[in-house]
Amino acid sequence: MPQRWKHAPDGSNWGEFGPDDQRGRMNLVTRAKVLQGIAEVQEGKTFCLSLPLDLPGGTALNPKRLPTQRYATLRDGKSAGVQGYCWSYASEDPLLTDVVCDDVLLMNTQYSTQWDSLAHMGSRFDADGDGEAEAVFYNGFRAGVEIMAALPDPHASADWARYPGPNANALGIENLAEHGVQGRAVLIDLEAHVGRERAAIGYEQLMRIMQADGVVVEAGDMVCLHTGFGDMLMAMNGQPDVARLHASGSGLDGNDPRLLQWIVDSRLACLIADNPAVELVQTISLSGASTPLRRPRLPLHEHCLFKNGIHLGELWWLTPLARWLRAHGRHRFLLTAPPLRLPGAAGSPATPIATV
Repeated sequence: MPQRWKHAPDGSNWGEFGPDDQRGRMNLVTRAKVLQGIAEVQEGKTFCLSLPLDLPGGTALNPKRLPTQRYATLRDGKSAGVQGYCWSYASEDPLLTDVVCDDVLLMNTQYSTQWDSLAHMGSRFDADGDGEAEAVFYNGFRAGVEIMAALPDPHASADWARYPGPNANALGIENLAEHGVQGRAVLIDLEAHVGRERAAIGYEQLMRIMQADGVVVEAGDMVCLHTGFGDMLMAMNGQPDVARLHASGSGLDGNDPRLLQWIVDSRLACLIADNPAVELVQTISLSGASTPLRRPRLPLHEHCLFKNGIHLGELWWLTPLARWLRAHGRHRFLLTAPPLRLPGAAGSPATPIATV
């Protein structure tokens, strides 16, 4: 098929893995990187890196993402048979002994511990070179062409029907699932150096932290950033103190060009954090500028997802792993973190496992 763009964004890697690539930097997680990850396993000890998928709790942290809802599966128009959720086949034949429970799950795919697909965020950019910006995603895939809006579910509640999702015929999360997410990961322990205060971590500070801890990031490594935010959410037990959360926790400074260039130069495969966005979301005002500039609200998201095909993992639970690694003088481990193989989805819940 013809190339989808005449101009690629500055600082992007469009076409590096082929004009039709939909996996981005995860192409660097090769068989050799899987073997490197396996070589890091010394104890056979595992850590679950997922929050319970009903956290954060409510909609206070992000009003656009609805909390997890679970229902019993209907059987013959009834929601339960015996003992609440459970259903007995004895209703069909008194000699049958089976008792069955199953249920239906409704949740935003990015409500809790999650992966962002490359269809999650694009940008208005003039890829055609005709002077008009269009909505495009990584490698020039187009909104309204490959990435469409899905129809609301007519059987869903009114709240859910208001939020039709995408139908990504390109860049959906299934591409990450089919590639497989397993290989060597590296943890950078920001909390150990800056505590849980709100701080935007730029290039110089990140390099100092990595040097102090002896952390080295190589091509194809999956990089995890521990801030303690996920641990705070866990302790709040579904009742998030939003004011406290917004005043706490570090994140990468997406406005630091040297940091963005390091992300490119390091050849890391993906970026993962225990906070809601990997980057620290900062308030910006464009209207008062003497020379107004078009710019993203989430510059690191644009840089990673749109420009360089770098998947982002958010709201992971990294604190127990971080504490163990620090106590044992380590920072590398085997990460296994497949998303759901859900065609066309902009993201996916995940239950990642670290093995040390």
